[in-house]
Amino acid sequence: MTVDEIQQNDAEGERFGFVVGEGETGARLDRFLAERPELVEAHLSRSRIKALIEEGRVSLRGAAVSDPAKKLLAGDAVTLDVPPPAPAEPQAEDIALNVVHEDAHLIVIDKPAGLVVHPASGHESGTLVNALIAHCGESLSGVGGVKKPGIVHRIDKDTTGLLVVAKTDAAHHGLSALFADHGRTLSLTREYLAFVWGVPDRAHGTIETYLGRHSIQRERMAVVSESRGREAITHWEKIADYGVASLIRCQLETGRTHQIRVHMAHIGHPLIGDSTYGAGFKTKVAKLPEAARAAVEKLGRQALHAATLGFEHPITGEEMMFESELPQDLAALMAALEEI
Repeated sequence: MTVDEIQQNDAEGERFGFVVGEGETGARLDRFLAERPELVEAHLSRSRIKALIEEGRVSLRGAAVSDPAKKLLAGDAVTLDVPPPAPAEPQAEDIALNVVHEDAHLIVIDKPAGLVVHPASGHESGTLVNALIAHCGESLSGVGGVKKPGIVHRIDKDTTGLLVVAKTDAAHHGLSALFADHGRTLSLTREYLAFVWGVPDRAHGTIETYLGRHSIQRERMAVVSESRGREAITHWEKIADYGVASLIRCQLETGRTHQIRVHMAHIGHPLIGDSTYGAGFKTKVAKLPEAARAAVEKLGRQALHAATLGFEHPITGEEMMFESELPQDLAALMAALEEI
């Protein structure tokens, strides 16, 4: 597939443009759009895309089309206009936060497991955003003219560790550029600690793939072809060898959804406790010594922690570096594995 570089962001919503590739002749319009990496990244589900088509928000060869099952031809130009979301008004909620750093422009949080970063379907309240609105109060000057925290990167609900959030428009703009650059030309460090099944046969390595939505299980990401995914690069280093498992340090060069979880599973070392990408390794738990087995069973989540976050302050230019110790559940897992 060739992607036409049409992507417009403005007050009226977003416009995405695509060109149908030679191998996609005969594809259904809704499925074709649902598989575009840009729309996956924008969190547009196939059902949402179908509704947008039926609303007449999709053009095919320059003419509006409302049939989700419309078959496509190679070379067809497809344009999708996504209206702006209905104004969301997250409420302030008194949720305890572990604040690592805060100034007039940004705030760095050490997120616990179980805390969703941003309100979404099924998680309209009880999120980090709700907590930040309450915590920051009047110091939150706003992003885009609205008093809301500027989320520039996310970590999964059940992943712990560090993330930075903008409190002002200027900081949001600077941090967004920083994370979009992925640390390639600007100052950005993101390192994670991951406990994985098995022991890699090398001390370190780099995983380079394309990641996109799984073709059948839409809640999952997968390694896909270049035409269906976005570039994903993870550098990893073996820190400890426990025989049945390892502690791996992962440094992100890109920041795709579930990147570390998918990449480690891709090389045969899924994260301990990852029910989505490591389900086939559940039988290994029963073979662990009692203490290690108990630690894994108590964990109830993927063993992944955002341990290091470094960046150049978008306003002051100061180089900032933050470290987060392993949370109690992962420290207990490490202690149990070290006894094997």
